[in-house]
Amino acid sequence: MTPGKGTPVRVGVFGLLGSGNLGNDGSLEAVLGYLRAAHPDAAVDALCGGPEAVTARFGIPATRLHWYRGEYRTASRAGSVVAKGLGKAIDAVRTASWVRRHDVVIVPGMGVLEATLPLRPWGFPYALFLLCASGRLFGTRVALVSVGAAAIGNRPTRALVRWSARLAHYRSYRDAPSRDAMRAMGVDTARDEVYPDLAFSLPALPGRGPDEVPVPPGPVCVGVMAFHGGNDDRARAEEIHRRYLDGTIRFVRTLAGDGRPVRLLTGDGVDVPVVAAILDAVDSPLVTAAETASLADLMKEMAAADTVVAVRYHNLICALKTGTPTLALSYAAKSDALMESMGLGAYTHPAREVDADRLLEQFRSLELRSAEVRRTLAERNLTAARLVERQFTALTAALFPAADPTHALRETP
Repeated sequence: MTPGKGTPVRVGVFGLLGSGNLGNDGSLEAVLGYLRAAHPDAAVDALCGGPEAVTARFGIPATRLHWYRGEYRTASRAGSVVAKGLGKAIDAVRTASWVRRHDVVIVPGMGVLEATLPLRPWGFPYALFLLCASGRLFGTRVALVSVGAAAIGNRPTRALVRWSARLAHYRSYRDAPSRDAMRAMGVDTARDEVYPDLAFSLPALPGRGPDEVPVPPGPVCVGVMAFHGGNDDRARAEEIHRRYLDGTIRFVRTLAGDGRPVRLLTGDGVDVPVVAAILDAVDSPLVTAAETASLADLMKEMAAADTVVAVRYHNLICALKTGTPTLALSYAAKSDALMESMGLGAYTHPAREVDADRLLEQFRSLELRSAEVRRTLAERNLTAARLVERQFTALTAALFPAADPTHALRETP
């Protein structure tokens, strides 16, 4: 689909945006920043999980992703099952109609090609397939931009993800393991590039310099998560969650016992009960919870910390962007790849099997190297920001050829 001369390019953004996940909304913020800077005349709207929140925060029109509002609740009663099934048919029409009205649709970052957290095939994977199939049908350029991917065991989910990727006009990934995973699933990735996560383009609140050492030692930020394992761990979900929570409580209690102030951070609304459980178990005035509504809020907290320990992927990115020494409680290859790319590959710990004693050893080792780590992160952040700019340049060439200054040269006989 090509806009007429003088007609603004119609750009849609798509995903579980405005649904309470700070990382997803941060990815949207990054893409909107790019569009406003590079394509200020574009007419932008969203098809998303939380349209009211997206419109209120970002000032763009938004439409609800699913007709059935209980899409992500388990359907147990007959009426709910029927409504959910009807919603799938209605969503196919609604998605096609929305896609047809656009020249370009961007899926901004996020782990849309993975199932590292519990996921049903007929939820978001089905929605993404409808998007990409509609794009191919109507000639709308659909771009999966700096997205995450991983191997998927469930066959229906894997098939939907594979076909979504194949039908997209443009694909790029936020790390090499994501591209490798799609290649292993049968997607031709020969022309797909890898760039850092889109959140690396957001303004950062720098932390202390490498030579600024607080006396006494300053606060520690601990990012928590309602972690129950992944899609293949459903049978052990409660056991995994209890082990993660017990290990985190022991870690926080030890820090408080050493006189360290601890700030508990979330990355999604579903994490709030985990904060409450830790506060109840530790019961110390040194342990407090921060209220955060954006990645900027997270970075403000983390910039003031000596060290950050976090689980959620975008909590890790926020900590690394501020240059604060960071230890990852890792639940997927994406976290390991991120930490390795930032020079902190030795500072990961399995979220499924939190060993508080080992975690404390890693934490103390990291703090001893604080100045060195801060210097390393300053260098790696500059590199990441430059690479994301290349991503945006590549996106313009792929999606907005009329705005690409090299396009005319390529078209000249």
